[in-house]
Amino acid sequence: MIRNYKCSFCGKDIERGTGSTYVKIDGSILRFCSRKCRVSLVEMKRNPRRLKWTTRYEKKF
Repeated sequence: MIRNYKCSFCGKDIERGTGSTYVKIDGSILRFCSRKCRVSLVEMKRNPRRLKWTTRYEKKF
């Protein structure tokens, strides 16, 4: 059975055979579609709800 994953940062679907997996010390697994997403979350600690290019962006009207 093929399982589809979503990027932990931007929320896009990750195609099979692409992307990367990051395992934190506590055992939780983060999956990323690109280096841009991994660096934004892990190294820069950005909030995906504040970036317009993510699907988790909060529109405040």
